Order: sequence, then C-alpha cells, then structure tokens
Amino acid sequence: MTQPFDFTDKVVVVTGAGGVICGELAREFAKKGAKVALLDLNREAAQKYVDEITADGGTAKAYAANVLDKTFLEGVREEVLADFGPTDILINGAGGNNPRATTDNEFHELDLPEDTKTFFELDEKGIEFVFNLNYLGTLLPTQVFAKDMIGRPGANIVNISSMNAFTPLTKIPAYSGAKSAVSNFTQWLAVYFAHVGIRCNAIAPGFLVTNQNRGLLFNEDGTPTERADKILRNTPQGRFGESEELVGGVFFFADSNLSSFVNGVVMPIDGGFAAYSGV
Repeated sequence: MTQPFDFTDKVVVVTGAGGVICGELAREFAKKGAKVALLDLNREAAQKYVDEITADGGTAKAYAANVLDKTFLEGVREEVLADFGPTDILINGAGGNNPRATTDNEFHELDLPEDTKTFFELDEKGIEFVFNLNYLGTLLPTQVFAKDMIGRPGANIVNISSMNAFTPLTKIPAYSGAKSAVSNFTQWLAVYFAHVGIRCNAIAPGFLVTNQNRGLLFNEDGTPTERADKILRNTPQGRFGESEELVGGVFFFADSNLSSFVNGVVMPIDGGFAAYSGV
C-alpha cells in the first residue's frame, strides 16, 4: 500500500482525450509509465496533450476517432495495436451535452415568454445525438478495444458517468438519462466480463469547469451565473472540482493491486454534492 501507482508499459486507451478531464487522465497515466493512446474526434486537441506528455518524457500518440463509428474505431484499434500493442486499460471518456437537448426553463409554468424553449420544443435529433454520444460512445469503443483485453492480467475498463446519473439536473434530460445508462452499462459489463478477467467501474464527477460548460457557469465578466451559484451553494466544499482531483479515483480502479475485487462500482467524486439535501 505504500508503493506509488505504477502503470509501466500498460497500454491505456482514452477516448475524449482532447477534453480537459480525459486529457488530464492521459497525462497522469503517462507520468506513471503507461503508453497512452489519446482518441478524440478533434485530433489536434488530443495532440496538444501528446506534445506535453512527450516533452515530459512520456509515451503517447493522438488518434482521430469517432466513437459513434465502429468501423472507424476498428481502424484506430489496428493503429494502436501496431504502435503500442493490445489494450490493458480502457478509459471511456467521450461524451457531452448539446443545446438542442436543453430546456431554457427549470420548471414549466402557466405563463412563459413565447420564445422559451420548453420540454415540448426539445429537438428530437438533438436528444438522439446526446444519448448516442454518451451511451453508444461508451458501448462501441468497448466492443472494439475489449476484444484485446480478454484474459490479460489486470485488464479493466473505467467509464466516465456523472452525478446526473444519480439525481437528474434541471434543463438537461437527455444528458442525465444518457449518463444513467452509462452507469447501468458499467454494472452490466462488470458482470458480463467477470469470467474473462476484465473489471469495469466508473467515476461520477461532480461539477468541474470544462470547455463545454464554461459558458453556462460564468458570465462574460467572469462572475458566476445563477446556475453556478446554485451549484456552489449545494456543494458542501463550496467550490468546483479540478480535473486532477479525478485522477486518484481512476487510478484506484485501474490498479489491480489495489482494486482487484472492486467491480461494477460507480464512484461519486463530487465534493459532497450527492450527500447534501440543501437543508
């Protein structure tokens, strides 16, 4: 228990690696000796993290990858196999929300401005996109990369769920539902792969500031929005989380020396948000 985390020569595949959270995870795995494949629809975004990793002496490569295209992913898998070898650890981090699947109002009222986008105006294609990005965007990479993980000592999958999966936030029904599906799928995978040595767990981050939600949390002058104020009032630690504060939970799941009997768990990392009733 006194030994530091060590992922030397482990092949770690990270989807959504161009984003703040998964880019940080990729960087930290590389610091612990892993060979990291950073997958993102925006290869240039992933490449920025690769440049940091390699400059620091780590091993990493960026790959353009569409997590909703299984054929595309199969091609990326072949590239990763040629570059690094078979996957040991898969981090399913691709996901996100979309304005087309977001309401303007938290509560439906009898009298609302005519231009209010309510539940009844949510765009069907937007809802489908959000659900597919989060759920299929977890399922399809698992179908592709888990093939090489069967029977590999210490092989495991870590999904990125959300606190929305426990209690849905207002305005974002598609995202909340999709992350609930990711949590459920995590448990399903834990059972399904139990006999071939692949564990599957997930983290459920609370509120972090990312490129996707920055505009929702802060006004142009840098002050918190009304929604951000609500979040902070209901987070006992009174602040937003930092991406590096997710690393310990992911490392714990990924390190089979510590978590070999931990399977099908969704771990909140939320500053106490889920524990607080608001009273």
